[in-house]
Amino acid sequence: MRTSIIKYIENSILFKQQVLTWSQKFREVVFMDSNDYPQQYSSYDCILAVDAFTAIKTDYHNAFEDLKQYQQATKDWLFGYLSYDLKNDIEVLHSNNFDGLNFPDLFFFQPKKIFLLKGNQLEIQYLNLCDDEIEADFEEIRLQNADCRMQFVTPSAVEVQQRISKENYFKKISKILEHIHRGDIYEANFCMEFFAENAVINPLEKFLKLNKISKSPQAVFLKNNTQFLLSASPERYIKKEGDLLISQPIKGTAKRFLNPIEDEKSKNELALDPKERAENIMVTDLVRNDLSRTAQKGSVKVEELCSIYSFEQVHQMISTITSKLDSHYSVIEVIKTTFPMGSMTGTPKVSVMKIIEELEETKRGLYSGAVGYFTPIGDFDFNVVIRSILYNQENEYVSFSVGSAITSQSIPEKEYEECLLKAKAMHDVLS
Repeated sequence: MRTSIIKYIENSILFKQQVLTWSQKFREVVFMDSNDYPQQYSSYDCILAVDAFTAIKTDYHNAFEDLKQYQQATKDWLFGYLSYDLKNDIEVLHSNNFDGLNFPDLFFFQPKKIFLLKGNQLEIQYLNLCDDEIEADFEEIRLQNADCRMQFVTPSAVEVQQRISKENYFKKISKILEHIHRGDIYEANFCMEFFAENAVINPLEKFLKLNKISKSPQAVFLKNNTQFLLSASPERYIKKEGDLLISQPIKGTAKRFLNPIEDEKSKNELALDPKERAENIMVTDLVRNDLSRTAQKGSVKVEELCSIYSFEQVHQMISTITSKLDSHYSVIEVIKTTFPMGSMTGTPKVSVMKIIEELEETKRGLYSGAVGYFTPIGDFDFNVVIRSILYNQENEYVSFSVGSAITSQSIPEKEYEECLLKAKAMHDVLS
């Protein structure tokens, strides 16, 4: 049973910093921040979940069935992630590439303590704990020193390396283009890793820096003991609210400029770019097809197509697709029939996943997977893990990956430049 109380928060920005700092003493942490980005489908401005009462951690074998049983047994809030390699539980696929991180393929926990912030109203929900403990924790949070500059000293410099050289990248893109010209596939999201070995970093410090320069609407700090995700994701994978499902794939990227005239020009050029529009429309069609598998007849709709959204680092092209869930399907079936998200795979999805597995040199793991939560009534919200730093503290291994959509109109040099543009924020944070 959960005890719930409401608090008024005068300074929500300060409170977010304080509650995240306070959370670091727990083994399990999920902190989700919208950064006050204006968005139609946002339920909360910020969520913090800490301290597992129960948990599930597994590899991809039978993972969705295990998650279904766990979700139906608890009927409570669950927070965690789905790694990209759960594709192997859905289709006859494999993941044999190098993995320096060694995260579980799936991890969710039932938190003892949850903080839900919307505007200036904070709802605190504790599991099997009394009001006195809530009040004591709230007072402790308010006393946290939020001046992060005084708290952190980075232990050592991080030397970031690139897994795939520029020359090798061009060769791999040429092979993808051969598949496209043969008609094997239409579009493929190809990714490459940047990494650092013997890396000693302060995960909270790096997340705060990344979140400050990116201010993305799907930002996440995740901690599972010594494994960390520091995410500045702008992309929603899928959300369920009642019987409404919402997916918002991103495809199409343009650089931002300090000069307002140049910035507006970049934005307008993105909106009209035939290559960027083509890749977005192909993924939109894929998402429509995925959602139709669990939808009420005739309920799949494209609410917006190729709209331009501006973030701190880049302009992005985003489409919004919705459907109404057929009551015959469970919430886990919705995820299983749409995962991995089309924006991180391509079309046709299974064919593309086989090809990119052969050409990529790193196991994606949590990168291009999803982080989010289930509510007690079976609603959920998940982001797409992009623009993110992954860190295994025990192995002292840091990793971040970037990718772009390859279509018949792709120019390898421009795709490479797009990858470097997406990598810039993570590079800056780690350097």
